[in-house]
Amino acid sequence: MTSVENGEVNRLRKNSLGVGAVTFLVVSAAAPLTAVAGGVPLSMLMGNGAGIPGTFLIVTLLLLVFAVGYVAMARHVANAGAFYAYTARGLGGSLGGAAALIAILSYNAMQIGVFGMFGAATSGLFASWGITLPWWVWCFLGIALVGVFGYRRVDLSAKVLTVLVLLEYLVVLVIDVAILLKGGDSGLSLAPFTPSQILSGSPAIGLLFCFAAFIGFEATTIYSEEAREPQRTVPRATYISVLIIGVFYMLTSWLMTNGEGVDKLVPALKNLSDPTTFLFGLSDRYVGPMLTHLMSILFVSSLFAGVLAFHNGTARYFYVAGREKLLPQAIGVTHPVFQSPHVGSLIQTAIATVVVALFAITGQDPVLALFSWLTNVGTLGIIVLMALTSFSVVAFFAANPTLEPNAIKSKIFPVIAGLALVFIIFEIVINFGNLSGASGVLGWLLPSLVLIAAVLGYILAVSLKGRDAAAFARLGQELPN
Repeated sequence: MTSVENGEVNRLRKNSLGVGAVTFLVVSAAAPLTAVAGGVPLSMLMGNGAGIPGTFLIVTLLLLVFAVGYVAMARHVANAGAFYAYTARGLGGSLGGAAALIAILSYNAMQIGVFGMFGAATSGLFASWGITLPWWVWCFLGIALVGVFGYRRVDLSAKVLTVLVLLEYLVVLVIDVAILLKGGDSGLSLAPFTPSQILSGSPAIGLLFCFAAFIGFEATTIYSEEAREPQRTVPRATYISVLIIGVFYMLTSWLMTNGEGVDKLVPALKNLSDPTTFLFGLSDRYVGPMLTHLMSILFVSSLFAGVLAFHNGTARYFYVAGREKLLPQAIGVTHPVFQSPHVGSLIQTAIATVVVALFAITGQDPVLALFSWLTNVGTLGIIVLMALTSFSVVAFFAANPTLEPNAIKSKIFPVIAGLALVFIIFEIVINFGNLSGASGVLGWLLPSLVLIAAVLGYILAVSLKGRDAAAFARLGQELPN
């Protein structure tokens, strides 16, 4: 593989991923077992209780609306920069620079935050087997292993994630079927889909939790340069990912609600010292302890699948930012053998190591601090990127009307999605302390990181325009054949 210095473009490994591989790469980032075991009980407790299944239905429909414009643009822009590239093509290079730095911050925050939960869960699992080590030891081991996968060919990561994700879905579906066949606690009720349940408790917080559970599905476009027939592969993988994740969450949360009983659900969660044990309790009750033990192992593998998927996305954002001169060009190179964004992978590995070390040295809790604080920052940043992308779609097709004459795809649905996402951003910012557990200065400083990243990215893009106008003009463009 040639380098940037000798005038040729570094490329990711082309034609290495089909629809299935891209789908599993992004579904694994959503970490389905982690979401239903950890996120769903918390959303029920802190949000709108038995109305969570109905909330998942609403979020699934909203994301399908977003996906219409998203994949319409994906058919015309194949760039591993994804959100950054779309923003640059639709709203201009300066805002593209802002999007690039928001993406780098957000995917790093998601990956490192999930490592907090990974360290705690792995430490607990091995402690039950008589091997007691601090949470941060398991984090460092996980970071090293993820770094190896990220450095090598992307199809290796895809194969590993396919196995892990299939096992995750299988173990939860066994519980789902058991609850369904036994009729739940007192019969199967559709009450969780009624307005009275959806609007009960704190529906805004429930909505935010449900939205966060989908984070990762949007990364289909990150692999557009490595996909076979990206104009077909990426749109299909996007729709399939939203539907798989949405139906799975909606069905499982509905059966979890009926497994405990609609009226008994919130009191039962309040009586638990740790709400994330709720699904494990249902497993014991409806299936048996053997499946519960297996699920404890798969919970750890689910977290590993998530950090690996987010690592791959982060490495590609670093790579594109370097390739397009927003960051030093030395970052925008691919491995001569694996054609992976190996420098970006190494940088992400180093950042994760430093951040985990800081949290360990300062004695922070891996779940209540590292996981909660960083994943909420990441979620906020990714939703900001989705909103920017929605409005970018409108601008892009307004400037290129012949590419997509259908107004529903090019204007109406993107505007609806963009406005809905702006509302969700507002709700996250005003509820950030409740969502993340960050109080005082941290309650406003952490969400401000997204704004700081945007300003820094904007400045970098403006600087690039001043020193290399031709490179600035090419931001977000597809690579030449």
